[in-house]
Amino acid sequence: MTDDVTDDVTDDDVITLLIVDDHPVVRDGLRGMFESAPGFTVVGEAANGVEALARAEVLDPDVVLMDLRMPGGGGVDAIRELTRRAARAKVLVLTTYDTDSDTLPAIEAGATGYLLKDAPRDELFTAVRAAAEGRTVLSPAVASRLVSAVRTPRTPAGEPLSAREREVLTLVARGTSNREIARDLFISEATVKTHLTHLYAKLGVNDRAAAVAAAYERGILGRGEA
Repeated sequence: MTDDVTDDVTDDDVITLLIVDDHPVVRDGLRGMFESAPGFTVVGEAANGVEALARAEVLDPDVVLMDLRMPGGGGVDAIRELTRRAARAKVLVLTTYDTDSDTLPAIEAGATGYLLKDAPRDELFTAVRAAAEGRTVLSPAVASRLVSAVRTPRTPAGEPLSAREREVLTLVARGTSNREIARDLFISEATVKTHLTHLYAKLGVNDRAAAVAAAYERGILGRGEA
């Protein structure tokens, strides 16, 4: 029997963290926050997704706190690659963005959780502990978006556009308004909106710009159609 006092937190209980954010001030703030709390150790930092992959491979953290939009390598691609590599680390997204275009791809890529940067300190600590255990953690706003996405009927992905939908999309790519499309195709504006709704679902997008971008990316539209 010794006189040594055992700490409440043992080495086995400590959660190791890799902080990924392109803003040094944010990284410094997060590091200070976690290192001042028992049960956490920040083992490294990265300024973008590419650096994150390299650091994660060497440091093998329990949890990666991942921002999404970063110059030099975004978070979603890094999450997807960590998932492909079957990395041990759990990824908890910590970002200012909660739009569908950010939320859904991150979760689909393999993120364990998704929090916004305005989350209270204690909520962030709790989320990191949960993520380390493999439990899903979502901010209320993100959870609401995911529920809406699941409940919204979707056309099977990859279903080809109809001839009329292609005509509408071609005119959209030229910057034509709904009223002008209706006039050019001799249909009502309501019908134009219906075609847009259907082609958005088929392309997996939510607006005109994204539809045009997706169509070019998939070869549905050629550059000569713009």
